Amino acid sequence: MTQRRHCDSLFFLVEIKGKNEREFQMKFKAPSTDEGYGRGRDWNVDLIPKFLMANGLLVKLLIHTGVTRYLEFKSVEGSYVYKSGKISKVPIDQQEALSSDLMGIFEKRRFRNFLVWVQNMKEDDPKTWEGFDPFNNNMSALYNKFSLDKNTQDFTGHALALYRDDDYISQSAITTIRRIKLYSDSLARYGKSPYLYPMYGLGELPQGFARLSAIYGGTYMLDKPIDEIVMKDGKVAGVRSGDEVAQCKQVFCDPTYVPERVKKVGQVIRCICLLDHPIPSTGDALSTQIIIPQKQVNRNSDIYVSLVSHTHQVAAKGWFIAMVSTTVETKYPEQEIQPGLDLLGPIRQKFVSISDYMEPTDDGCESQIFISRSYDATTHFETTCLDVLDIFKRATGEEFDFNKVKQELGDEDQ
Repeated sequence: MTQRRHCDSLFFLVEIKGKNEREFQMKFKAPSTDEGYGRGRDWNVDLIPKFLMANGLLVKLLIHTGVTRYLEFKSVEGSYVYKSGKISKVPIDQQEALSSDLMGIFEKRRFRNFLVWVQNMKEDDPKTWEGFDPFNNNMSALYNKFSLDKNTQDFTGHALALYRDDDYISQSAITTIRRIKLYSDSLARYGKSPYLYPMYGLGELPQGFARLSAIYGGTYMLDKPIDEIVMKDGKVAGVRSGDEVAQCKQVFCDPTYVPERVKKVGQVIRCICLLDHPIPSTGDALSTQIIIPQKQVNRNSDIYVSLVSHTHQVAAKGWFIAMVSTTVETKYPEQEIQPGLDLLGPIRQKFVSISDYMEPTDDGCESQIFISRSYDATTHFETTCLDVLDIFKRATGEEFDFNKVKQELGDEDQ
């Protein structure tokens, strides 16, 4: 007899959580070795490592839900951008703008003036706009206002505003201004970089939600195959696993659970590398992010490099886990990430994976099956959070109200 369970909504989790070093080698069919890797329990290798902006969307969502009581974060030590074959610290304030080796002396002053204007600009006070309307002018016009050259525009858009392409240049300037302010505000919280990473890896995020869910009566069913999504009159009615059916009114899942409801729009290549040293030219930083803007390597997509280590309790002491990722553009994806691999120095082991980037074919409102996009090549959660907020709007019919979390954010800071 089929067993039935009732709930309002079902959530399926995608595999991004940590694996120990031996499980990791088995997944990628890599040769196993005990040579100098330390204890297996010291390793938590995330398959899709992503950083959190300290003042970004995901942190706000985590604080709002209360999951932060189960999590501990550590700041990432450096944020860099690639130019002309070498990496440089991303400049974000007046002092760094004047000392950066990314620009010549005159360009430094123009960029400094740009940063001062951005920081002083208040959306509700036209007096601070100094004659430039950020809502009705595009970003190209703002760059022209300060006479910033193409090189400065390149690292501003991709390393500060974290855009993946140059489409933003023709769009309203206010969106980019907000992104730069977010980067600056996040940096101000910890000083070394705007990024955070969970202690013991991203596997702590679903664990934190599981604990919180249990408090409110939620149930987690682990290691359960999804055999069928049960439909009735065009709407989801439940999910079957073996002889059990969990009845529900909504389903939230990633594309791997519903291949017939998604379409392939691209591919992402990721290469996880095990190192026994920090990335050269980063001042021996034990964790860092490096962005290689597309134009620096004659591409249409940026290349992302991230590094975490034993300081985040994800590797044995003295070991580092680097990730190089990008959107696939050619028939030779491994060659496309070579500029990122070249920055790492000697690599002890590397594990390459190529995955399809999928998007849902409909908004899910009719079937009540709400599907996320696949994880993109970025090494931060901002794009993923925008997708989550879009799913929230489709499922509830209303925008998520961040004004409700302002008091919570203030309490968290205290």
